[in-house]
Amino acid sequence: MSAMGYPTKLLADDESIVYELRPHWRALVVPALLLLVIVGVGTYLLALWDNSTARWIVGIAMVVLLIGWVVRPFLYWMTTQYVFTDHRIIVRTGLIARTGRDMPLSRVNDVSFQHGIIERLLNCGTLVVESAGTQGQLIIHSVPNVEQVQRDIYRLHDEDDERRRAQYAQPRPAEPPLPPAPGQGYPPSPPPPMPPTA
Repeated sequence: MSAMGYPTKLLADDESIVYELRPHWRALVVPALLLLVIVGVGTYLLALWDNSTARWIVGIAMVVLLIGWVVRPFLYWMTTQYVFTDHRIIVRTGLIARTGRDMPLSRVNDVSFQHGIIERLLNCGTLVVESAGTQGQLIIHSVPNVEQVQRDIYRLHDEDDERRRAQYAQPRPAEPPLPPAPGQGYPPSPPPPMPPTA
């Protein structure tokens, strides 16, 4: 479990975090390779050309490519959270324009995972959660320890189901009896005293 500080004020009173994850580090491999290529090729072209206009074009192209292919994926990785609690699955993405989706464990129908050869070697994969509601699937990419997370979601689902059944099975407190309606349930009033006879 990674401590990334998901706000506890957004949790229910009886809710606790089980997993708090970021996407697997393999999501940063391609941006890291592109960083090396862009910086290497750009530096070579800057050293090769003496023309100031060409250098400006190369410099601007380097900045644009670095922002689009390196900085943006890194910020996406940094600001993406996969939070699994004992009540729901939470996905949050974005730094400024933030998006998110929650799926209660009570709506989970099926949980499966997919990973290729490289993902299997790196112990990560894609988690597919089927919902009983109208929202359909929740697909979470680059989940570390995806097989363990899948098993734990099933366990958390069962525990959540047992908790909700126990709540509904508790006997309801006895309600105080209602007062009887007027004229019902009270002993009859004694007859008025008879006047004394002469």
